[in-house]
Amino acid sequence: MTTKRVFSGVQPTGNVHIGNYIGAFRNWVSMQEDYDCIYNVVDLHAMTTPYEPANFRSERINMARSVLASGVDAERSLLYFQSDVPHHAELAWILSTITGIGQLERMTQYKEKSDRAGQNLGLLSYPVLMAADILLYKVHAVPVGDDQTQHLELTRDVAERFNHRFGEVFPIPERITPEIGARVMSLQDPFSKMSKSDSNEKSRILLDDPPDAILKKVKSAVTDSDKYVRYDWEEKAGISNLLELFSIFSGRSIDSLVEEFHEAGYGVFKIAAAEAITEGLATVRERMASIEDGDVMKIMADGAAVAREKADEEMKSIRAAVGLG
Repeated sequence: MTTKRVFSGVQPTGNVHIGNYIGAFRNWVSMQEDYDCIYNVVDLHAMTTPYEPANFRSERINMARSVLASGVDAERSLLYFQSDVPHHAELAWILSTITGIGQLERMTQYKEKSDRAGQNLGLLSYPVLMAADILLYKVHAVPVGDDQTQHLELTRDVAERFNHRFGEVFPIPERITPEIGARVMSLQDPFSKMSKSDSNEKSRILLDDPPDAILKKVKSAVTDSDKYVRYDWEEKAGISNLLELFSIFSGRSIDSLVEEFHEAGYGVFKIAAAEAITEGLATVRERMASIEDGDVMKIMADGAAVAREKADEEMKSIRAAVGLG
């Protein structure tokens, strides 16, 4: 039986937080057991909004370091910088010729980001490049959070359209979404996704935050005026968010946590949650401190070399189907 192939990518940004770790990296690590994994620091995507080139270089390295520190093994998974494999951009161009402009203008993230960063062609065609990332290696599944569902649906639609017009080249990728942690929410606004762009640093826990910073941020997390711990996203979003984080980092069920802390009071509950998060991140923090920039660049360069060979092979059938090559 052929091992199914998965692809996932993450933009290089500063302030790598537990939303990245829970929503992406932990799942990437676990999928190494059952899938042929291809993981990517999608630096071309990051260029669609304003950035500083000097910071961008360090952010690319730091994101790759964070992925490695989280447990992604470069011996078991293919990991590289997207920009080091030009086939991504080539396939994006091919796919752009069969993608409707109306489809792209309806993308929720395009509307949100264009309001903040201004409209540009790269931002509009972002989902096409994402489709190329996924389809280049003819993957079978993609781990995505709720905010990327619309983009994956467009990828599936473009793949079906390509196959209908040019012949069966691409498998239609399925979605993989974890039951808990697919969308980690802000500590200061549990109705908004945890984000590095939030001006309030207390809204997120960084992967390299020391224990005292984690405790301070969890203690200041927005909850409610009630005193009972229970899992209820409609009435107790802040507590529910902390329960999910507590469960993920402790390995305990939410029901068992509610049973233990239901009447303990929010203060006691928050301290215990902070301790679980701190302990759960200890290994990641240690690895981040030990992985040198040179080690990161060597791993990413080696991965890109392998990726280019794979992409060359995969592009043969794609080019032939559209009349190139």
